[in-house]
Amino acid sequence: MIDLAKKRVIVTGGSGFLGQHVVATLERRGCRAIVVPRKAQYDLTREPDVRRLFADVAADIVIHLAAVVGGIGANRESPGRFFYENVMMGAMTMEHARLAGVEKFVGIGTICAYPKLAPVPFLERDLWNGYPEETNAPYGIAKKMLLVQGRAYRDQYGFNAIHLLPVNLYGPHDNFDPRSSHVIPALVRKCVDAVETGRPEVVCWGTGSATREFLYVEDCAEAIALATERYESTEPVNIGAGFEISIRDLAELIAARTGFGGRLVFDRSKPDGQPRRSLDVTRARNAFGFSATTDFGEGLTRTIEWYKADRPGRAAVIA
Repeated sequence: MIDLAKKRVIVTGGSGFLGQHVVATLERRGCRAIVVPRKAQYDLTREPDVRRLFADVAADIVIHLAAVVGGIGANRESPGRFFYENVMMGAMTMEHARLAGVEKFVGIGTICAYPKLAPVPFLERDLWNGYPEETNAPYGIAKKMLLVQGRAYRDQYGFNAIHLLPVNLYGPHDNFDPRSSHVIPALVRKCVDAVETGRPEVVCWGTGSATREFLYVEDCAEAIALATERYESTEPVNIGAGFEISIRDLAELIAARTGFGGRLVFDRSKPDGQPRRSLDVTRARNAFGFSATTDFGEGLTRTIEWYKADRPGRAAVIA
């Protein structure tokens, strides 16, 4: 088991949504040597900047969270950018971590990498059994390359790389920008704004029939810390809460918790995305003892209250 209190850790994307919670979780474990590279200093899509990062910081561990992310709309608008920047950040960060003698590389993937019609709940062994859902395939495949690279580097160089697959996250510090946000922050913002402005309806994308699984961001940060400490295999690991909810039921739940009493209108001209998403989380529980602990309703309430207090308009780029 790795004692994080004794390690120097680079957390790429450490100022972003998940990254802030990962940094806080590491600090609670006594880790004080945490480096969060900012894009203004180190653009991880440019190799000279990546090389300079590892020259400047003698890291023991890299937790690679940096990504260009967004909801269905953002993925449809910028598939080329989502593919290229995520591939480049991942490939170069891992390569220069290897060259610098980093002890462990923790790659954070995405369940967008799963095949569109994977059996539910998703098992890690099904990851390669089909093409991802089209609207986010470029992003999903780009992040999947971290898994391929990590396995190849372990085989050739003995490099210790692991790969985690978090489900959809939500919670405080999420991105509530309507141009790029995921479904929970998008619906929270729409419902809160409708209550405050007196609008009679909120429009939701798709039919409402698609299902999703959601994990509270603090639980995900704990899973990443546990895996960093305890997990050593090349096999990918699902990180989730082990349940699914339809988008229609989710919208109704958020409307109730925000006090929105108007109509929920589902725009069927907009895509649903992947029909169902729910993870088998057995491997995470057995391999490093992770189980989600935050009740979904309580997590939603915390997220809504944080949004009301802070009204963030986070950018989609976390790097």
